[in-house]
Amino acid sequence: MLLVADVGNTNTVLGVYDEGRLVVSWRLTSRREQTADEYGVLIQTLLRNHGLDPRQIIDVAISNVVPPVQQTLEWMCEKYFRVAPLFVDPGVNTPIPLKVETPSEVGPDRVVNAVGALARYPAPFIVIDFGTATTFDCVNARGEFIGGAIAPGITTAADALLTRAARLSRVELVRPKDAIGRNTTTNVQSGIVYGYAGLVDGIVERMRAEMDGTVTVIATGGLAPLIADVARSIQHVDQDLTLEGLRLVYEHARRR
Repeated sequence: MLLVADVGNTNTVLGVYDEGRLVVSWRLTSRREQTADEYGVLIQTLLRNHGLDPRQIIDVAISNVVPPVQQTLEWMCEKYFRVAPLFVDPGVNTPIPLKVETPSEVGPDRVVNAVGALARYPAPFIVIDFGTATTFDCVNARGEFIGGAIAPGITTAADALLTRAARLSRVELVRPKDAIGRNTTTNVQSGIVYGYAGLVDGIVERMRAEMDGTVTVIATGGLAPLIADVARSIQHVDQDLTLEGLRLVYEHARRR
């Protein structure tokens, strides 16, 4: 079986594939100070709790946007799974042309999102990933990654607002009934949820005008269902897209 890990600044998503089928996945909080032993024990415990033997893991593929934990992840894989992990290296071991000025600067998570979407949706398309940052990844009709946009993530922006505004307190990120809030809580919820829906629709509209063909819009990431329920431009929500892209990058590298 293949263990895949998408390591982000806020969350780490793990998945286990058995002959191309996603068996189980978990979403965890990312912690930069976590040791190789802590990673190893946690992952092995998760596997056993799902009835999986850690010895069944024969390979590991990782997309990591947190450079300080790269060595730790490598040590963990070697000690607990006895494998050297495949790290996604944009422009080097990825099966998609990166038609941008500096391919090595593209985040590995953005590349695997594009790879996963190419296997599931017709190009051209835009993948919107709602994470620590909200990323827009554009793939043209020829299946080439052509760039996109990066905006602050929903939670990131909400935290910044509450940090700088002394009289505002943390609220649950849910869709309010009305755009016009009747109290402080619904005011903040409206600004964040409907505000981000407007941001998404506005950026997608401009991108579509710059791309040829009928552009499909796919959302992924932890908060994708929240915004997809409001943003008019989102057509699909695919929570496993990044993990599927990781699997495909691994399969491509294995065939080389």
